[in-house]
Amino acid sequence: MPDVPLLLGHRGARVYASAPENTFASFDLALEQGCDGFEFDVRGTADRRLVVCHDPKAGRVIISRATRPQLPSLPRLEDVLARYGRRVFLDIELKVKGLESAVLDAIRNQPPERGYMVSSFSPAVVLELKARCALVPLGIISERASQLRQWRELPVDYVIAHQLLLDRKLVEEVHAAGRKLFAWTVNDVKSMRRLADWGVDAIISDDPKLLVGTLRPAMPGQNSASD
Repeated sequence: MPDVPLLLGHRGARVYASAPENTFASFDLALEQGCDGFEFDVRGTADRRLVVCHDPKAGRVIISRATRPQLPSLPRLEDVLARYGRRVFLDIELKVKGLESAVLDAIRNQPPERGYMVSSFSPAVVLELKARCALVPLGIISERASQLRQWRELPVDYVIAHQLLLDRKLVEEVHAAGRKLFAWTVNDVKSMRRLADWGVDAIISDDPKLLVGTLRPAMPGQNSASD
């Protein structure tokens, strides 16, 4: 199906408790189930290291006040780039300000080869990234309509909108502006099919198996992702 959007796991394969989100196990599972890549979250430690975690705390440890040795279970951004950057699309979400320079350095040292972007909810982060590197692919994330309205004024290549904010007209407007539209977090078959029909460029889901099985079913004689 040539018109199938890019299929991405949200923090890997978040729906599976056996593979905790934002870990190599979760990323590997999303790819094993057929995704083209995944979204993941980056935070900074007190000793200026970049680690992968959605929440401000890892257990009881506040990440921004901890050193890397205090967070042995969290993957480093550099390790994610080294392990996956040559084979899948990476959506690198910055959770806080102040990481822009370090993230760009990590990407320069290990540039992803199959597509990537650096995304954030924060317009300030997007603008700082653009000021430091004009060529970095950027995305702005929106959960509310007030956030979404900012996309036209920002130097972004990708608009990453919560699925409830989307309609066919928005997809057309974003494409007419020469940008791509990603939908998140989409976990039901009906929404997956509707968004693909509207022509979104990517769908991000907690359930990679359902996503791939719905939009990229196996050819006859192959195992289906929904088996």
